[in-house]
Amino acid sequence: MEIRQLLYFLEVAKQKNMTKAAEILHVSQPALSKMVKSLEEELGMTLIIRSNKSSEVTDSGLIVMEYAKKLLALLDEMSMTLEDMSNLQRGMIQIGIPPIAGSLFFPKVLAQFHKAFPNIKINITEYAAPRLTKKVLDGEIELGIAVLPVHEDDLDVLPIVSEEMKLLVQKDHPLATRESVHLKELEHEEFIFFSEDFALHDIIWKQCISEGFEPNILFKSSQWDFMSEIVAANLGVTILPESICNRVENEQIKILDLIPATPWNLAVVTKKDKYISNAARKFIAFIVKQEN
Repeated sequence: MEIRQLLYFLEVAKQKNMTKAAEILHVSQPALSKMVKSLEEELGMTLIIRSNKSSEVTDSGLIVMEYAKKLLALLDEMSMTLEDMSNLQRGMIQIGIPPIAGSLFFPKVLAQFHKAFPNIKINITEYAAPRLTKKVLDGEIELGIAVLPVHEDDLDVLPIVSEEMKLLVQKDHPLATRESVHLKELEHEEFIFFSEDFALHDIIWKQCISEGFEPNILFKSSQWDFMSEIVAANLGVTILPESICNRVENEQIKILDLIPATPWNLAVVTKKDKYISNAARKFIAFIVKQEN
């Protein structure tokens, strides 16, 4: 079995189309088809069901996909190790970040890191919380920035950012004259929530449940600035991290302390017992230094 066979098979499985996969791999379609066929013959089972319009992966193909990804991840890890040994000043880091953390914290950090280590390339992809941790565990990204808590025993977790959530209300709201509000007092309010893909959704939801009520969600969004504008229009209240609140400049909004304190913490997560490249270790140390 050749590594190229696995690479070609994975691309066909990903694209579900032999022609498109051939274009991406820069090989002819007959050559690609022959390579996949040779893998099937070697394994003695059908991996791809071919039709004129698509190429569907069989149950056997799904198992091969799973192990092929693990094998290729190990090869990437070997390459990173060898690269570190030969040239400690160069490297590539694959990072996953949640959308909110990306816009709040990382532009400045990335600029400073690039200035300090110009030969280290960084590939950043935005992922929602559950998908991000899975990508780290699967070895598809080297490290992730996750919202705590993280419920994965196979991850190493290094906290880097700690702050509290704040309540946003319209300036004419009955609570707007207060400096702080107990979460229990919001039982009958209409909430503007982040979408379910965001860790913040579950954090606030669980906090409300712990106070004895289920939040009445009027609207969900993935954009904090849009959420704050809805609050400014007096259509509901929302709860956002303090760093986001510091960016809200709408005079129609009053920002209040929330009781009990509801934390919003970020951490670097890496897979336990997995080799972490020298470049990634430098980046992690750089983040910790900047945030402390």
